Amino acid sequence: MSLRFGDHVSTAETDYGTVLLDERGGAYWELNPTATLVVRTLLDGAEEADAAAVLVREFDIDQGQALRDVETLVQQLRSSGLAS
Repeated sequence: MSLRFGDHVSTAETDYGTVLLDERGGAYWELNPTATLVVRTLLDGAEEADAAAVLVREFDIDQGQALRDVETLVQQLRSSGLAS
């Protein structure tokens, strides 16, 4: 399933990744460059397996670990109310 941030979430690219601001409560989240790559891939409409494949290509990591990492990131973004 692709990813979509809520209307209350502002994003800003930095030299170190992406910063997310939850405007409802003022909480900031910082995504490292790897998480930023995953989020960009998902925001472009890709599925979680596709984002994992990007990680495998970019970082030569195990497919299973890449998929678990993507699923964990997405779960955290959704459970925090930042994404759907």
